[in-house]
Amino acid sequence: MRFKRWMVLAAAMSVAGMGAGTPPPPPVSLPRPPDPPRPVVAPVTVDLQILNAADADPQEFLLQARPVVVFADTPADPLFVTQLDEFRRDPRTLVLRDVVVVTDTDPAAGSAWRDKLRPRGFSLVVLDKEGGVIERKPAPWTSREIGRAIDKTPGRRNEMMQARGGR
Repeated sequence: MRFKRWMVLAAAMSVAGMGAGTPPPPPVSLPRPPDPPRPVVAPVTVDLQILNAADADPQEFLLQARPVVVFADTPADPLFVTQLDEFRRDPRTLVLRDVVVVTDTDPAAGSAWRDKLRPRGFSLVVLDKEGGVIERKPAPWTSREIGRAIDKTPGRRNEMMQARGGR
């Protein structure tokens, strides 16, 4: 019981010792140092190579580039248009991975790409430098998604390791 009285008395004394509230001091405004000058950098243009299937032979890309082949039944296919817009939005991601885009919108022409990959309607096919299929998609993908799929391949991992000075 004595302990409770002592606690109440100590609490009352500490509250009484606070006194009336005093307003906080006004905020101090310090002058902001000027921003350091930014270096002038010329904009870097990145050209993603987009070829028609009739103008590109699959053999010419072996061990040189990673073809990303976009098939559609017509050039007006909304999925085809969306896919090309995605490529234009972020071409740098693809260029850094040695990607060449090949488009085929004429099923009647029977290109070598159609004979090899056998698409139906819209199809996005990502190939590696050896000509093997990495991914097949029935809908558009962003450049980032394509880049991630490429980065998972052993060939790309070796390239990245060599670029960092690895084995």
